[in-house]
Amino acid sequence: MSENTRLTVGDTAPHLELPDADGKTVSLSDYAGRKVIVYFYPAASTPGCTKQACDFRDNLAELEGQGIDVLGVSPDKPAKLAKFRDEQGLTFPLLSDPTKETLAAWGAFGEKKMYGKTVQGVIRSTFLVDEEGTIAAAQYNVRATGHVAKLRRDLGV
Repeated sequence: MSENTRLTVGDTAPHLELPDADGKTVSLSDYAGRKVIVYFYPAASTPGCTKQACDFRDNLAELEGQGIDVLGVSPDKPAKLAKFRDEQGLTFPLLSDPTKETLAAWGAFGEKKMYGKTVQGVIRSTFLVDEEGTIAAAQYNVRATGHVAKLRRDLGV
């Protein structure tokens, strides 16, 4: 897979329909009329991804209080996501994209720098999709630590 075009504010959110940790299909259209944070992360149960997921978990009540739902997406299979969810007490959907097609459509898979080398992989990215399905915020190459606090500041939540 090659570098994909990155999304910007005002773009229509790409199609998103993936199985969750229990194998149930979840679609972005299920959230029509609500704001949704869609975040893409490399791998469940790794230190950075665990920190980021727990950060979303710990801020979920405030986000939901502002009418914002959260969806996490990684290339992990549903069984691994279920284990991650249960171990960390995560209360928002984790979606499985092993083909990386959705990741690519959102510009969250492609070339990135890792330990000084250029590799193909998941680009840690976060988007806010508004009630009409439009990208209201697009952040690429985000840091796992402190990301949710920065996101809340940026969104005024």
